[in-house]
Amino acid sequence: MKIKKVIENLGLKEINESTSTGQLWITPVGSHTQDIISPVDGEKVASVVFATESEYNHVIKKAEEAATMWRDIPAPNRGNFVRKLGNKLRIKKRELGYLVSYETGKSLQEGMGEVQEMIDICDFAVGLSRQLYGLTIQSERPNHRMMEQWHPLGVVGVISAFNFPVAVWCWNAAIAAVCGDVVIWKPSEKAPLSAIACQHIISEVLIENELPEGIFNLLIGDYTLGEKMALDTRIPLISATGSTRMGKRVGQLVGARLGRSLLELGGNNAVIVSNKGDLQNALRAVVFGSVGTCGQRCTSTRRVIIHSEVYDKFKSMLVNAYKQVVIGSPLDEKNHMGPLIDKQAVQSYLDAITELENQGGRVIYGGNVLEGEEYKSGCYVEPTLAEAPNHLAIVQAETFAPILYLMKYDRIEEAVAMQNDVKQGLSSAIFSDSVLETEYFLSNEGSDCGIANINIGTSGAEIGGAFGGEKETGGGRESGSDAWKNYMRRQTNTVNYGVTMPLAQGIKFDI
Repeated sequence: MKIKKVIENLGLKEINESTSTGQLWITPVGSHTQDIISPVDGEKVASVVFATESEYNHVIKKAEEAATMWRDIPAPNRGNFVRKLGNKLRIKKRELGYLVSYETGKSLQEGMGEVQEMIDICDFAVGLSRQLYGLTIQSERPNHRMMEQWHPLGVVGVISAFNFPVAVWCWNAAIAAVCGDVVIWKPSEKAPLSAIACQHIISEVLIENELPEGIFNLLIGDYTLGEKMALDTRIPLISATGSTRMGKRVGQLVGARLGRSLLELGGNNAVIVSNKGDLQNALRAVVFGSVGTCGQRCTSTRRVIIHSEVYDKFKSMLVNAYKQVVIGSPLDEKNHMGPLIDKQAVQSYLDAITELENQGGRVIYGGNVLEGEEYKSGCYVEPTLAEAPNHLAIVQAETFAPILYLMKYDRIEEAVAMQNDVKQGLSSAIFSDSVLETEYFLSNEGSDCGIANINIGTSGAEIGGAFGGEKETGGGRESGSDAWKNYMRRQTNTVNYGVTMPLAQGIKFDI
């Protein structure tokens, strides 16, 4: 499959769009363009035009108009639209997955898997559209009924990151849509082509179903566009995925106007490998968790905390496994690991290794940038293993690269304390066949992360569970479970169907 053919099949014959209100692409009036360079081969794929102030305001206006219409469509009918979107994604899965892989450098399997996540969340949202349930509450007053119901927020802003350029948007958009919200999407400026392709797919579904523009909207721009959205009182909710630094800024701006923010930020995820666990299964999970997407997932495994009795054995297993990792074009399915997103990410990788050594850590495998014709983009690096204590500043930080830190423990309480002793709290895992250890890991004294797994790794969450974490991971929850409540406003209702007017708490007020 050739990228030019893929782009053509996805409707991107001329990739100069920056702004869309669903059915309609707005002719760019700005002059600020950005070249999109693939980390796979260093080739320019396209140029995109950043949205201007006038285009931004046009999108907001269309979104507000669409919100008043979309909220009045019955939720199951909104769900039917999302079902049709999922079906369209099934048809476009291979092309879109290929584009995701070529634009971001993640493996073709992971690119396909990301589109499958979009399909899965559409299916989930369709079922949800017939629920969106409230509660009936017992009133203390006679002849009174209390209940709660949920209403759409209106316009939802979604800021997504490069590492999952389409799936995380769909987690938000599919659920927000069945909740009665319209969506304005700002993708990462490092991976806008996949977003533009998605918008073309959405446009097809909108036109086929005779729905107006403004329900799903796209704006291309840099961080200043994200800040503009965060400051905009016309957008009640901003859902932002990315670094902790970015999330703090978004949270600050949205909070200053008393808006809502849903933040899914960085991780510093650890796997505890017990002397009572299956080392072979632990090995598979740790290697995939650390080298998958070239270590650029928020759920990537950054630390492995190994019981001292099996430390040397498991370290040897890891070194041997890392030697077998095949690095190359992610479009070739025989390769395990592709490139980092760009040369800036490569520099961050090198800087982290330098800091590690300066702070007293030790690289035991890898640590180099790869050279040669196959790696001509300059974005390919070796997966790296290092021994380092948990307290080092570089270990405490999240480096978006395939660097795995090894450390020892003797007691399960010590291991959990080490795992928790970072500022982030996204994903965690333990490999152990001991019920005492695994139940401790899941107890109040155990993992402080939003995700805690037993005998599976930190990476690869399913859409049915709420996704997100605690501490500097932001506290937000996306995807499954009752995460839909983030996209709606709760309303408590009390109905008096009697002929008297009793007050709560037994208060008397007679006139």
